[in-house]
Parts: sequence; C-alpha cells; structure tokens
Amino acid sequence: MKHPLRRVAVACCATLFLAGGGAIAQAPATSTSRTASEPATAPVQFTLANGLTLIVKPDRRAPTAVHMLWVRVGAMDEVDGTSGVAHLLEHMLFKGTARLAPGEFSRRVAAMGGRENAFTGRDYTGYHQQIPAGKLDEVMRLEADRFANNRWPDEEFRREIEVVKEERRLRIEDAPRSMLYEVISGTAFLASPYRRPISGWMSDLDAMTPQDARDFYQRWYVPANAAVVVAGDVDPAEVLRLAERHYGSIPARAAPARKPRAEPPQAGVRRVEHKAPAEQSYVALSYKVPQLRSFEPSAEADEALALTVLAAVLDGYSGARLDRALTQGEDRVADSAGAGNGLWGRGPQLFTLDGVPAPGKTPEQVEAALRAEVARVAREGVSESELQRVKTRWIAAEVYKRDSVFSQARELGTFWSWGLPLDAAERLMDRLKAVTAQQVQAVAAKYFGDDQLTVGTLRPLPRDPAARPRTPPAGLRH
Repeated sequence: MKHPLRRVAVACCATLFLAGGGAIAQAPATSTSRTASEPATAPVQFTLANGLTLIVKPDRRAPTAVHMLWVRVGAMDEVDGTSGVAHLLEHMLFKGTARLAPGEFSRRVAAMGGRENAFTGRDYTGYHQQIPAGKLDEVMRLEADRFANNRWPDEEFRREIEVVKEERRLRIEDAPRSMLYEVISGTAFLASPYRRPISGWMSDLDAMTPQDARDFYQRWYVPANAAVVVAGDVDPAEVLRLAERHYGSIPARAAPARKPRAEPPQAGVRRVEHKAPAEQSYVALSYKVPQLRSFEPSAEADEALALTVLAAVLDGYSGARLDRALTQGEDRVADSAGAGNGLWGRGPQLFTLDGVPAPGKTPEQVEAALRAEVARVAREGVSESELQRVKTRWIAAEVYKRDSVFSQARELGTFWSWGLPLDAAERLMDRLKAVTAQQVQAVAAKYFGDDQLTVGTLRPLPRDPAARPRTPPAGLRH
C-alpha cells in the first residue's frame, strides 16, 4: 500500500541518502511513572548563547532517546566544481577529532547499545543516534566534539572519496531511474542549485581535494547554522543543561549569507531521454508548481496544498484514479503509475506523474494517459467522497507516525531546516482538511500545461549478460 503523503513530507525533496533508525538495546526503566500509553508532549525550543538551536520532544513510552544534529546545509549550498562535497563531508565527520580516532565515534555508540548514522539532502545534513536514555550525556559530548573539532589526515580523505564514488556508481549510475531523475533535475532547473545531484558529478568527485571538504566544514558548520533535536524519555530542562555543557562552549560565528537563486520562468516543454540497460521503459512528467513557504494565508500556499490533495486523489491509496485508469483491465496501458507533489523545501518544487508501460505499450501512451487523468479532474472535478477518503488516511498516518520516536525527531529537524514552525505537521493537517473540491479542480486546470513541464523518458537497452551486480563498498553508511 502506498503512503498517502508519498513524496510530500520528510522523505520527499529527493533526499537521496536518508537513513532510518532501528531497534536498539534498551537500558532498564529510569522512571516509575511511565506507562505504555503515556502520550508524547509538545516540543519545546531553546536558543543557546552561541546561536545553536535546541529542540526537545519528550515521549516517555520507552526508556530510549534519539539525538540528532542538523546542519542547514546540503547540496543546494555547494558551488559548481565541488558538487557532492556536502555528502562527502558527512562521511568525513566519522573520521575523527583530536580526541577520537577514525571510526571510534561509531564504536562508542555501539558499545552503549545504540545505533547511529547520517544523511545528506538538498537542504540539510543530519547525524543521528538512537540510544538508551541514560546515555544521552555521553552521546551529546561525542557529537559536540566532532561538530566543533572534526579533523582527519589526508589519507583518510583519499580512502573515503573512493567509498563515495562507489556509492554514486551503486545508487545512481547503476540505477537507470535514478540517472533519469538526475537528468530531469538538470533540465528542469537552470538557475536553482537543485539542478546538481546530491551525490555530486563524478568529475567533481575525481577533482575533489581534502581542502575542499575542510573549507566547506569551516564555512557552514557553525552553531548559528545548526540545531540539536532530542526526542524520547527525556526532561527538557535536563536536556538544556546538557546542551549548554557540551554545545554551549563552541564559539559563536555567523552563518554565511545566502543569495537568492530564483528559477527563471519556463517557456515551453522540455524533453530528455536516458538510455540504459533496464528491463522496462519508464516516463516521468515533472511540472513546476508553487510551494508552501509558510502557513500565512496566501494564494501560493492554498494552491500548493490543493496540489498535494490532487496528488493523493490520483495516487494516495490502492485503487486511486491512476491505478484504476492506467493499470487495470485487459487493455491497461501501464504496469504502474504514480503521482506526487513536492510541497515544501528550501528550493523550488515539482509535481511529478510517472509510469511504467505495460507490455506492448509505449512511454508516449503512458504520458498521454497520465495527462488525460489530470485533464479529467480539470474538466469534471473530484468527488467529496474522494476528498474524505484521502483526508481520513492522512489523519490516520499522523497518528501512526507518533509510534516512532525517531520519526518525531526527524520531522522536527526537517521543519527547522526549512524555517517552519515546530507544529508544522498539525498546521498542515488543518490546512489540508480545509482544501475543497473546487480548489483541486482549479489547480488541475492551471498548472499542467507545457510551459511548466519537463518530460523524462527511460529507453531500455539490453543488459550485458556478463555484468555482475556491484558490491556495496566497505564503509557504506546509508
């Protein structure tokens, strides 16, 4: 079953290397008042004297805690010639400080009974640990040390850059659809830094130097550009005390100024093809659409929300419109079809329709069928029962996600990185529930013309029978 907010929330925005938290060894309970059904309380936010943000979300249902460090820097903050440096630096933060040898950070977290990882996106970089709650003090000390004092010899860089290159080959170059979306981004966006891949161009990785990574670290890894998020069996006052002890002594420095890099208006459809060994062809239609920048009333926000509801009507549940119209029946045109709206992020967003042609069908036929379904909504509208169905599923998803402390922390960090309030999820639900059928019909009629459209088509080539699957590199963290 597809998630009703597919490509909408934290996992959207083409976050290439996002990693999830897993089960951990748990310490004995430290609170006699905890019950299995005790609800989470509202998050609270603090700002340390050096500018670092602290967000705490108590949830006492289990004696665990999630500690995350978010830095508001990602692939969109790179410059031409050093694409991929944000992701590379994420790897290098595991390579030591004056106090820790390369790899020792991970060994110490494992010894606590915890798990840890990191991720890089277009908008942010994040580092996370899930641990017994009693180990929070120790984890905060370790994370603050590598945030402020990351250092490593050039030889560590030379080894890790090869891991990053192999990761790109495995996740992008050997994955035809990933390569297609890389081509689509580079075609749809001209001025926006979203045109560059998170993994970086291979030529930039080949030319990357240790100083490139060190310069990026010195520029962006400052307290005023970072947030610590802690969720779980914790007390906000105690977490603030620990944060001031471990992070508060890091010298304050201003975050670099960011200049706007607005995308110019598109004036005509753009089409690209990518040929690669693959079993099936594939087509993706990406439309430039308005994004949700804040919850202040505006026409742009209303339209972004209506587009999100449209995506759910088309592809928000099993048997939704695209499923019924394109993948069912004897003369079905597609093996699969989908829709998703970017909604929000630091850069411009896309509404994407995609599909895999059924045997004997072509990408052009799938494209026509996808466009016909949106045109049908523009012409005939949607029913109140369809709206109620997707809204009910959203409400249920909001309830279920609270079962994961990691998901709660990740959501709060993402909202901070986008400059949104901590209660953005609740505000989003309230706004989505208010979207009308008339609004959905209006955006279907407005935003799906050729002037906003980039079409990408995967043309399959025969596979090399002698080719062997690529082995994930040692040190792969995602």
